[in-house]
Amino acid sequence: MLKKTITYKDYNGTERTEDHYFNLSEAEVMEMEMSTAGGLAEMIRGIVAAQDAPAIIKIFKDLILKAYGEKSPDGRRFVKSDELSKAFSETEAYSVLFMELATDADAAAKFVNGIVPNSRQGVPAPALAPVAN
Repeated sequence: MLKKTITYKDYNGTERTEDHYFNLSEAEVMEMEMSTAGGLAEMIRGIVAAQDAPAIIKIFKDLILKAYGEKSPDGRRFVKSDELSKAFSETEAYSVLFMELATDADAAAKFVNGIVPNSRQGVPAPALAPVAN
């Protein structure tokens, strides 16, 4: 699980600093791998090698929103839903995080390694690279 502290200005101009949580379970990573021909990591490597910026952007967005959730107070659950992901995507916190990942390969690799289970770390992360301008 990755806790990311993000500072941003909301739509009222108020600066906010908030903690946001991201995680992919072993089952979610396996599902992503198995539902992609050749595996997710290979697909990402191919997209990066082809310098397919629109596809790279879509992968970043999908990873962020699929991993986003809220930790239950007792720590037993990591609650995810389309509604929670959509609400997060409508904040400037999402925009700040998205731009960081899209422009900084090290930040992208750290993010991916932070959201995948320890047993899967390093699988998709090396394939991610910032989008070239």
